[in-house]
Amino acid sequence: MHIDHAELQQELTRRHFFRRNATGIGAAALGSLLNPALFANESKSNPGELEGPHFPAKAKRVIYLFMHGGPSQMEMFDYKPRLKDLNTSPLPDSVRGNQRLTGMTSGQKSFPIAAPNQFKFKQHGESGTWVSDALPHFSKVVDDVCVIKSMHTEAINHDPAVTLMQTGHQQPGRPSFGAWSSYGLGSENQNLPSFVVLISRGSASRPADPLYARLWGTGFLPSNHQGVNFRQSGDPVLYLSNPPGIDAASRRRMLDGLSKLNQRQFEEYRDPEIRTRIAQYEMAYRMQTSVPDLIDLSEETDQTFKAYGEESRKPGTYAANCLLARKMAERGVRFIQLYHRGWDQHYNLPSDIRLQCGDIDQPTSALITDLKQRGLLDDTLIVWGGEFGRTIYSQGKLTSTDYGRDHHGRCFSMWMAGGGIKPGISYGETDDFCYNVAKDPVHVHDLNATMLHCLGFNHERLIYKHQGRDYRLTDVHGTVLDKILV
Repeated sequence: MHIDHAELQQELTRRHFFRRNATGIGAAALGSLLNPALFANESKSNPGELEGPHFPAKAKRVIYLFMHGGPSQMEMFDYKPRLKDLNTSPLPDSVRGNQRLTGMTSGQKSFPIAAPNQFKFKQHGESGTWVSDALPHFSKVVDDVCVIKSMHTEAINHDPAVTLMQTGHQQPGRPSFGAWSSYGLGSENQNLPSFVVLISRGSASRPADPLYARLWGTGFLPSNHQGVNFRQSGDPVLYLSNPPGIDAASRRRMLDGLSKLNQRQFEEYRDPEIRTRIAQYEMAYRMQTSVPDLIDLSEETDQTFKAYGEESRKPGTYAANCLLARKMAERGVRFIQLYHRGWDQHYNLPSDIRLQCGDIDQPTSALITDLKQRGLLDDTLIVWGGEFGRTIYSQGKLTSTDYGRDHHGRCFSMWMAGGGIKPGISYGETDDFCYNVAKDPVHVHDLNATMLHCLGFNHERLIYKHQGRDYRLTDVHGTVLDKILV
């Protein structure tokens, strides 16, 4: 299923003929936005959307908890008891092989193993999932989670790795997962965007790692599927409030005037992006009422704040964003992207990763529990992870209490919950050095194919024709992980 613009292009060459016969198209487009029920043949009220999933979906929405910087799997999920006895010994060349290294460690004379000895692992829940003591709250919800320990990627630097994870390609320009989701599913709530982005800073003292807006962009998809970034302070969305001297009635008259101009443009050029522009103006108008109400947490109970942690009372924190994610899920937002920064731990890893885990542990676990209690977990897919993992060898000086780790794409851990995912299991294995995948490898494309499957889409059929080529999120790759599906 895709949008083919060939017919529209033909119409452009004959636009003078259609000018006389399509006088009401612009008004019809606006009318369908304001009252979709009047148009029985269109199940979508936004331009450039599909007619729905390919098959019955387990998940109606996604909450993607993205740990920007690459969290270390050895200190959190991937327990390797043998490493304790190998601490400080060199990583065998046979294990490292011919791996491409970053410029940060390629010049090291030695690669000493840094065992995570300061972190204690135990098995938790009926599933017996191994979890580090850095995540005491998460250990209580492991029976709702599938931990994937065999993720792998080709990218070894942040920007291409994040771009690959989010768009299916290392080079910029492709639509993000959230945009594909919006394109395929549309929104359940016509007063809120179908794709929202929330960003929080971690407690670890790290340089400001960049997050580019193209990571939640639409690429070549219609621009109304762009992720809307909610800010931490001031207006949650730029220019959401009316400027001084402009009231709601004035704004409405202004939009009506713009709609008339856009209708004329559409009748002249029949460019589908003009319809998108109309939709965006109308959405912005509706958001002036819906967004302030959405971000207002004053009606949440003390018990809820206690569950998510006291940080949830502070706007812009990871905990507050998790609470907002639950509210958005309740109100029909299709794709909720949370970025938590500060995981790029090339040094001071033992202390800094505990700070980062302290940020996310309680609110993440509360989000799972909260959704489950409200009957939303079954149709909400939660995904947690970063762009890659960390090396078992130390970057720089290794001491008994301190070390850092470099980027590592050969193996890392992620987890998924709800929305069609089999709970209480671990999938995939790494070798004894947590350096290579030993069983059931999961590539980024496999993860994305599985997420789309949970949303009811065959990833090979969710396509969009652009410049003569059919594009899809998984490019020409991807295998659905049937073993982790209910």
